[in-house]
Amino acid sequence: MPKLSQYELEREANIARNRALLEQLELKQAVDGLGLPPPKGKSKSSATKGKPVQPAKRKREREPLPEAPRRQSARLRKNVIDPNESPGQRRKREREAEKQQMLEEEKRIEDEEKARMAKRPRHNDLKLAALAENGPEDLETLSVAFASIAENTYSRGVADFDAFVYDRDREEEAAVKELRKKLQELKVVSRAKVMENRVYCAAYHPEVTKDLIFFGDKHGQLGIWDAQAPQDDNDDDNNSTQANKDNREGGKYWRLQLHWPATSKSSISSIKFDPLMGKISYDCTIRSLSFTSGLSREIYATDDKVLISSIDLPPTGHEMWFSDANGGVTHIDLREQKSRARRYELSDQKIGCLSVNPTKPHFILTASNSRFLKVWDVRKLQTMVADLSNEAPPSPPSSISNSRLDEDTAVISQPIEFDTEVVSQYLETPKGQGCLRGEFKHDKSASSAYWDPRGRQIVSTSYDDTLRIWDIQSSSFERSDAFSSFKPFSRIRHNCQTGKWLTILRAQWNPNPDVYPHFTVGNMDHSLDIFSCKGSLITKLSDPSWITAVQAVTASHPSIVERAVSGNASGRCVLWAPPDNSI
Repeated sequence: MPKLSQYELEREANIARNRALLEQLELKQAVDGLGLPPPKGKSKSSATKGKPVQPAKRKREREPLPEAPRRQSARLRKNVIDPNESPGQRRKREREAEKQQMLEEEKRIEDEEKARMAKRPRHNDLKLAALAENGPEDLETLSVAFASIAENTYSRGVADFDAFVYDRDREEEAAVKELRKKLQELKVVSRAKVMENRVYCAAYHPEVTKDLIFFGDKHGQLGIWDAQAPQDDNDDDNNSTQANKDNREGGKYWRLQLHWPATSKSSISSIKFDPLMGKISYDCTIRSLSFTSGLSREIYATDDKVLISSIDLPPTGHEMWFSDANGGVTHIDLREQKSRARRYELSDQKIGCLSVNPTKPHFILTASNSRFLKVWDVRKLQTMVADLSNEAPPSPPSSISNSRLDEDTAVISQPIEFDTEVVSQYLETPKGQGCLRGEFKHDKSASSAYWDPRGRQIVSTSYDDTLRIWDIQSSSFERSDAFSSFKPFSRIRHNCQTGKWLTILRAQWNPNPDVYPHFTVGNMDHSLDIFSCKGSLITKLSDPSWITAVQAVTASHPSIVERAVSGNASGRCVLWAPPDNSI
């Protein structure tokens, strides 16, 4: 390094003296205006600022790779032909070369067929060992978690239709105030990158001894997160800083690749629970995952690649309704053969959401891209089957079993179908009067619509940046004709322009029937908003130091009020709960 001159030494000394003087006078802006390089070392703000939670590094025992063949020159790779070979030797050599070429061609065709089969959906029964991401390492801990679920019995709570209906405003204000007091104290108590891809849906399991949440992602993967499970400290060394510990994942999670292939065409659109089984909807199939046997079994699959958009279960658990991208809704009795399913084409565009009334299950709700929200009386739809179907329901071939399918055999499900023309004609007949009880047209596509736990209120989400709430009186359900009025009583301005890279926002009711009705919805400002059934904002859950992305997917615990979860487009999930109140 060249020696500094006397002038340069004096200049450096003046700079250091001026810096010390300005800092002593607390003139930080003047110091920055000098254009001097900042001192080495991290600032306090950067040290305390939260970072996105990083997935824990899992140690995997990898099998040693086979030794690759060594390179050879072109001269050694070629078979040297003897210039003095006889005609018989030449014919023998050509036959062997032709035979070898045929074997290589057969091997190539076989490999291509295996590659094509690997990309096809799996319709056979699947065990946990074939689904777990890390194989035996995940299988043991996940089996323990499933066993704890199977030990308890859960009943789907149903609220009274007239519950939480107050005659005086003071009583309702007191109920909202009490609920706000509980919810506004929720903080981020656990974070984890549960999914590898964008979170599409979430469901909170009713287990009360642990926070167990199920997530579905863009590539057909199911994530199971025990959000407050004790941490494994094997990965932490003694030199870990407090900041690194704060950015560590919370709880434990498992990933199951229930649907195949793992592409964007296999996204999980809906997750529902019955007492001992989770029912999961995919692109064209619906599968169930048993918590007792750990077996994943296919319930239904469309034969014409119709995309399934949402599912819902009546309180009995023996039936299922689901909507599809072609504007149809299908009813399945899980105790009957799959071929006895009935499909009704109720819209000329995609029905993105379907909801069954929990207290009056013969009323269903549909929201479609045609902007319409509609309420249907399914008792009328079933009479349409009896009136317009002159043929007996087809029976499936005897070679196909109802309980189990061969691994290479696709499900042949051909429901009794009623297209748009047949449904329209039926609605105009005297018997069809009252089948469509009410309809409302949004300004843009209706993204979602759900009944509340009481079965009397509806909340819808639309691309017109508005949340709407309906309240239907019991007398309207008792009549057999259409509702006299079907207009929302509350409109809430809410940014719903998620675009291409975010999951569509859906306002979700809290399923707890014992608390004042309220719903959660993600906010483009990175918060989780909670509204009352009257449309008033209860609280906005946010934490800029930890949450830096849109929490598009939300869910609430079915029985514990002070619990909520959210997920974003990177697969990171957050548990909101009281900071000093763990299960």
